[in-house]
Amino acid sequence: MRTAKKESAGKIRLLLVDDHPIVLDGLKSHLSAHADLVVAGEATDGEKALRQARQLSPDIILLDISMPRLNGLEFMEALRRESPSARVIVLTMHDSPEYITQTIRLGARGYLLKDTSPAELIRAIKAVHAGEVYFSAVVSRMVVETAAKGGFQPGDRRLDPLTEREHEVLALIAEGLSNKEIAGRLRLGVRTIETHRERIMHKLNVHSVAGLTRFAIARGLVKLD
Repeated sequence: MRTAKKESAGKIRLLLVDDHPIVLDGLKSHLSAHADLVVAGEATDGEKALRQARQLSPDIILLDISMPRLNGLEFMEALRRESPSARVIVLTMHDSPEYITQTIRLGARGYLLKDTSPAELIRAIKAVHAGEVYFSAVVSRMVVETAAKGGFQPGDRRLDPLTEREHEVLALIAEGLSNKEIAGRLRLGVRTIETHRERIMHKLNVHSVAGLTRFAIARGLVKLD
C-alpha cells in the first residue's frame, strides 16, 4: 500500500467508469503511458463506481453515461450528495443537448465525445484537475446554441466553461468596448485582455463579436434596452 501511494504521489489519480471492458482497457493503457497520470481504479457499473469513488477519492472521474445498475446521471446525483467537490469528466457517445445540460447541472466539469482524440482527452484531464472546465468543440457549440435559444437559466454559470474574469471580459465585449477600453475598465494590460478574448472564443467555439454578443445576452451577462 505504501508503495502504491508513493508511486502515485504528485500524479493525477483517475477513476475510469465504463461498462465496456475493452474501452476500459484501451483508456487504461493510453492514460497509464503518461508519467503524470495514474489509474487508481476502474468500474463497469454505477454501483461499483460509487464504492470506488468513496474508497479512492480520485482526483478525476472519467465517466460514461450508459451503464448498468446506476447509470451515469444516477451516479452523479448520488456522488453530488456525498462529495459535491468531486471532479467528473463525462466521456460518452451521447451528444444530445439534454444529456449535456443534465450532466453539467449535476456538476460535470468536462464533457467529451468518444471520438475525441487522445491528445484532447489528456488536455481535458489536466484542465479539470487545474480547476477549469473543459468541453469539446462540438459540445461547446451545443451549449452556445442552447443558450441562444433560451434553453439555460441566465444565472446558471455551470452551463458554460468560462471563468468569472472571462464572464467580465465577455460582457464588456458584448457592450462594444475595444480591448484597450476593457483593459482600462478592468485595470489589466491590453495583452491580458487579448488573451482572455482568445480563450473565450476557443472555449465557446465562437469566433465573431456578433456570436459572442448573442451568447452574452442569452446568458444574462448584458441587458437589452
